[in-house]
Amino acid sequence: MAENKATNSKGDPVDWKLKGELILNCNCTVFCPCVVSLGKHPPTEGHCQTWGGVRIDSGAYGDIDLGGLNIGLMIEIPGQMGRGNWKVGLFIDDRASDAAYDALVAIFSGAARGTTGLFQVLVSEVLGHERQPVRYETEGKTRHITVGRKIEGVVYPVAGKNKDEDIVINNTEYWMGPDITVATASKGKLRAYGRVWDFDGRSAEICQIDWHGPR
Repeated sequence: MAENKATNSKGDPVDWKLKGELILNCNCTVFCPCVVSLGKHPPTEGHCQTWGGVRIDSGAYGDIDLGGLNIGLMIEIPGQMGRGNWKVGLFIDDRASDAAYDALVAIFSGAARGTTGLFQVLVSEVLGHERQPVRYETEGKTRHITVGRKIEGVVYPVAGKNKDEDIVINNTEYWMGPDITVATASKGKLRAYGRVWDFDGRSAEICQIDWHGPR
């Protein structure tokens, strides 16, 4: 991604934190095997195509407030997640100030280190980062996200025997967070960077995030 300041005026890494929720919808026909294998098992289709959204409930990059902003993501991985060569597109809430925009690019590029620092190793090509109107809304257990005309998604938890409890894979070492809710998408459409994807009815994930850096 574009160069941006990941250090303060003294040259020290900037402290940052994000709390909120992340959803992903991918091309896997059943629940993503990357969660439990930590990327050691290939996606069900041999490659991964994913769109995602992040709702930031609270967060800061140094003294820059990031709370209330949303993020859209596009990720393409040619094989096993842990082997890298990811291609990534980033869509940043058009309500973000210039300072917040730069901060979010630093975080989601991995330049800010910490939880997302692995992107510096795994991502081989950044397709771009741009402002878009990113709307992330929750209705009951269903998450709705729109990213301009780029992404339109509806994600909800897969029902278990007890309809009041989500199916959750707990205590993982997955990079996003330890507890991943098994979900699916009734709508999962992306049109961006020359890609046209439609993952209606395919695998999805919901994760409460608590990310921080630089350590």
